Parts: sequence; C-alpha cells; structure tokens
Amino acid sequence: MSILLTGGAGFIGSHTAVEMINAGYDVIIADNLSNSSEKVLDRIETITGIRPKFYKVDVAIKGDVRRIFEENKIDGVIHFAGYKCVPESTKIPLKYYRNNIDTTLTVLEVMEEKNCNAFVFSSSATVYGDKNEVPFNENMPTGGTTNAYGSTKLMIENILKDVAAANNKFSAVLLRYFNPIGAHPSGLIGEAPDGIPNNLMPYITQTAVGIREVLNVFGTDYNTPDGTGVRDYIHVVDLAKGHVAAIKYAMENTGAEAINLGTGNGSSVLEVVRAFEKASGVNVPVEFKERRPGDVEYSYASVEKAAELLNWKAEYDLNDMCKHAWNWQKKNPRGYNE
Repeated sequence: MSILLTGGAGFIGSHTAVEMINAGYDVIIADNLSNSSEKVLDRIETITGIRPKFYKVDVAIKGDVRRIFEENKIDGVIHFAGYKCVPESTKIPLKYYRNNIDTTLTVLEVMEEKNCNAFVFSSSATVYGDKNEVPFNENMPTGGTTNAYGSTKLMIENILKDVAAANNKFSAVLLRYFNPIGAHPSGLIGEAPDGIPNNLMPYITQTAVGIREVLNVFGTDYNTPDGTGVRDYIHVVDLAKGHVAAIKYAMENTGAEAINLGTGNGSSVLEVVRAFEKASGVNVPVEFKERRPGDVEYSYASVEKAAELLNWKAEYDLNDMCKHAWNWQKKNPRGYNE
C-alpha cells in the first residue's frame, strides 16, 4: 500500500517514513523543504535500504497535489505539513492560519476527488487549552487554545469531524501529540531546526555541542515542583510507530477519532536538563527568562485510548530520549548542513 506523507522530510515525518517502510508500506513524501532538507532522503535510504519517492511541492497548491495522486495510487495520507512554532504563531498568526488550514483543505479536496478516504492528522495537545486538568484525555472539552498554532490544529480537527460526518467512507485519526524529542538510535536522522530552536531538546543539545552559549529556560514561577513547565516528552520513534498503527486503523474504520500520543508522565524543563546531563556527561549552562506567551503550566497525556484502539504504547524512557538526541547532535553538529 502507498501512503503519502505531506511534510514527510521534517523531524516527525522522516522518522515516520522509516517506520512505515519498516512496516512494509510504500512511502511517498511531499515537502517544500521550507524547514527540512532533501538530504534526509539519503539518510532514510541508509537506514531502511529503500529510498522513498519524493515530490518537492507545496501541498497548498492543488495542481501539485493532484499530480501526485495521478502519478501514484495513494491508499492513505499522513498529514504533517504545517508551521509549528508556538511563540511565532502568537506574533504572526495569519501566516499560521493561512498555511496550516490551506494545506489541509487542499489535500482533503484532492483526496475526495480521487476517492482516497484514510487520513491521519498531525494534531497537538494544545487543543486542550489551559482550563483542563491533567492528565488530558480525549473526552475532555477542547478549546481555549492559548496560541494561533493550537487554534489551527483545533480548527482542522473540526473540519475533519465534519468531513467524516458528511462522508461515511472517510476515516480520520486525529493524533494529539505531546512533546516529541529524541532521534533515531542510528544518529542518522533527528531534529534540525533552522535558526534558534523553539523546542527544548534541540536547544539543550545545541548548547551542549557548543553552538549556543546557554540554554534559556522560560518561566520559573509556574505552580510545579521546581517552578518550570511540565510536559509529556515522547520519543520520536515511539511517535512514528504510533502513526503506523494509526494509518492501519484509519484504513480499517470510518469516522473521526482523536487519540493522544504521549507517555502519560510529565517531566519539568529542569528535570529534562538534568536527565540530559546524566545521559551525555555534559554540563548545560542555564539562564532563566520570563514566561513565553502561549505556554501552559502542565501538559501530559492519558494514554489508555491509544493502547485500546491502536494497540500502541510508548516504549522509550527519558534517558533513551536524551541519549539518542545527543547521539544525533554529536554526529551532526550542524544538522543536515554538514
């Protein structure tokens, strides 16, 4: 079966491509490379022995998406394409609304034309907003999002629910990610953000390798054990395997189903820093800053639904995440630009 991965050259997409290939799927990647590198295709081929078919396109452009479907028999889509920086989304929200919603609508319209009905969406725990109590479960109300990034994810979830209600052949799995970190154990693919990282782990690893002088920790006055924000950090390979299970579920069922992908455990920013120092043997200098707009205090998952519906659970622990992230950064100090 052929599965299209939009944004498949990115951090989560590339790891999912590896796990999809390992599971026996034919993978097609569509990516405009705005925040990724074509070199990742070489790395995927080295890991799996198979080079995925690649289209350098913007999936907001319907003609380009239609061409992919006309040149391949696509059985399902995993949709990663979209902007993802929470702080940036609070400053330039129109960029996020235009891109994230446009790309989704275009892909869905072409899928409808081509009678392709299995869709897995890269959603986010941000859809739970800042009013729910942790752990977040899928039956909780969504909304009250604190940033434009989260609002686009919530809007797209609602679009997918409406599409599923209107088309009884359509299936959408709304994967609500928590905080993906780590890298492939081989050290061949990992997180390689452009410019200053906005996520915690690449900032830690870039500081440890000497690219950054100090790790900025945003917010020390949260009502948490050490004052720093608590998140559910999940290994990116575990997350990728969750997508393999989700596309299988989507092809065997109909309707729209929201499912958390996390570990069910929360770790504070400083706990992650200390875990990284222990795993790497490298001291990470820290500088404390004011809270960032859009951040919430606690966020971690209820994971029972993923176990029940997808027969999936996270297997790697925080030490593995730190060890693999450091292995990637040491081998690729400048990401794919080496």
